Amino acid sequence: MRIPTSLRFSLLIGIFIALSSFVHAQSTTYIGQDLNTITTAVPFLQIAPDARSGGMGEAGVSSAPDANSLHWNPAKYTYIENSMGFSMSYSPWLRALVSDINLAYLTGYAKLGDDQVISGSLLYFSLGDITFTDIQGGTIGNYRPNEFALSAAYSRKLTKNLSGAVSARFINSNLTQGQSVGGASTKPGRSVAADIALYSQHDVQFPTMDGYFAWGLNISNIGSKISYSDDNTERDFIPTNLRFGPSLTLDIDDYNRLSFMVDVNKLLIPTPPIYATDSLGLPILGEDGSQLIAFGKDPNVGVPVGMLQSFYDAPGGFKEEMREFSFAVGVEYWYDKQFAIRGGYFYEDRLKGNRKFFTLGAGLRYNVFGLDFAYLIPTGGQAKNPLENTLRFTLHFDFEAFQKQENK
Repeated sequence: MRIPTSLRFSLLIGIFIALSSFVHAQSTTYIGQDLNTITTAVPFLQIAPDARSGGMGEAGVSSAPDANSLHWNPAKYTYIENSMGFSMSYSPWLRALVSDINLAYLTGYAKLGDDQVISGSLLYFSLGDITFTDIQGGTIGNYRPNEFALSAAYSRKLTKNLSGAVSARFINSNLTQGQSVGGASTKPGRSVAADIALYSQHDVQFPTMDGYFAWGLNISNIGSKISYSDDNTERDFIPTNLRFGPSLTLDIDDYNRLSFMVDVNKLLIPTPPIYATDSLGLPILGEDGSQLIAFGKDPNVGVPVGMLQSFYDAPGGFKEEMREFSFAVGVEYWYDKQFAIRGGYFYEDRLKGNRKFFTLGAGLRYNVFGLDFAYLIPTGGQAKNPLENTLRFTLHFDFEAFQKQENK
């Protein structure tokens, strides 16, 4: 059975909105019994792309650096042990419903001396195959809507115990393949963005073991709004996000290492206000024709103002602002730097999306190659999670180990 283009487009947008509600840390708010939703374009940027952090409750801003640090905190790269490496990750999405929606992530890094690192990544989200038809049922074409983000970062040590990084990102969101819907033409949404990150690491000593304490901060996706129409009248925020948190790593002995970490997240996007209505529930308009705001702030502002406003614009006041923080807690155990077991928990307030889940993970390292796995278990009676009953994996390549083998 062929589905008309307009219905296909509606289905596609429905998937997009569902993705947004699963990904965003601040997805729903209740004022009394009213739903107040924060939405952004390109929510795929907030999905945990790699299996290592995916197995630690999606915590990674201050965890030990690896090839995937560009997503979590590129400033960590200056403390990485190897001089060069890359990894590939794959995550099926909504596997219980469809088989061809997935997220792929390719990333790599190279050291430029002892205190500088360059890195890059490609994040690709495929929404599967869709056949567009006209109103008579004739086939217009077969398309594969997709989104991708191409990133590059430069990391540098600022002091012995502190490093910083900046990233640049090009974002392309092609959801309609240029189809006209309801007489309105569409185009791929495009944006450019930047990240600013810091990471600090300090050695610590305990009576029976050594270790180090670290903290990280990353403000990601600071960029222009995005539009899917030719007239650019409707422009949406991209998911600018604040991520920060500490970690503690303990070297129990020569073979055993244990790490604990916490990530705190908040979207730096304006919270939609509660608009004023009359006794019949109709909107009250101002002199300029815009709808009056009863509680909260005007969300139609620029990106810098929106980032600052996100800390004080919730209609419910300070209490609601605090609900807009989500938390990820992770633990990782390594044996002889070859085998790892991981676990974690992610918490989001029930009025802000209600994402709550445990994660489990494992990792293997052998010579040149490494493999990580992650599995997610939803809790708290929430709706189905798109990663439920799904095994995610990441494949690592260590160029330094490969070169050592070649030299031998």
